[in-house]
Amino acid sequence: MAISRAMCRLLRIRNLQEQTCRLELESALGELNLLEQALRHSGDRDHRGRLLIGSSARTGELADRLSGIEESRAAGRHAASLRPRIADAEEEVATLRERFLARRVERRQAETLIDEAAARDAVADGRRSQQALDDWHGSRRRRSEREAGKAASSAALGSPAGQGSPAEPELPGGTWSAKAENT
Repeated sequence: MAISRAMCRLLRIRNLQEQTCRLELESALGELNLLEQALRHSGDRDHRGRLLIGSSARTGELADRLSGIEESRAAGRHAASLRPRIADAEEEVATLRERFLARRVERRQAETLIDEAAARDAVADGRRSQQALDDWHGSRRRRSEREAGKAASSAALGSPAGQGSPAEPELPGGTWSAKAENT
C-alpha cells in the first residue's frame, strides 16, 4: 500500500494545526508574563510607598507621608485588579496547553501511520526485488540444466570424430585432452 495523498495532506493539516495552537499558547504565555510582571511592579510600588512613609516618620514631612500612603493604596488597588486577570490568563494558558498537546498527539499519530505505510512499502519492495533475483537465478539454472541435458544426450549418442565432447570444450588446435597430451 503506497502512502496516499490524503495521508500526506492530513499530516500537513495536523502540522499547521499544531503550529497554530503553539502560537496561541505562546501568545497567552506572553500575556500572562506581562500581567505577572505588572503585579511585581505593583508590589515594588507598594514597597516604595511604605519606604516613603517610614522616611517621613523620621523626618516629619507630612507631604511625604501622604504621598507614601497614596502610593501604597494605588499599588494595592492595581494589584487587586491584576489578580483576577492573572487567574483568567492562567486558566487560558492551561486550556491552550492541553489543546496544543492534543494537536501534537494527533500529528504524531498521522506521522506514525505514514511511517508504518512507508515501512510496509519498503518491505514489499524488498520482497519484490528478492523475488526478481530468485526468478532470474532460477531461470539461469534451468537454462544451464537444459544445456547440460542436451550435451549429455549428444554425448550418449556419440559425437562425430574430430569433435570434442561437450565435457571437453574445443580449443583452437584440438580438444582439452589433445592439448593435455601435447604439453
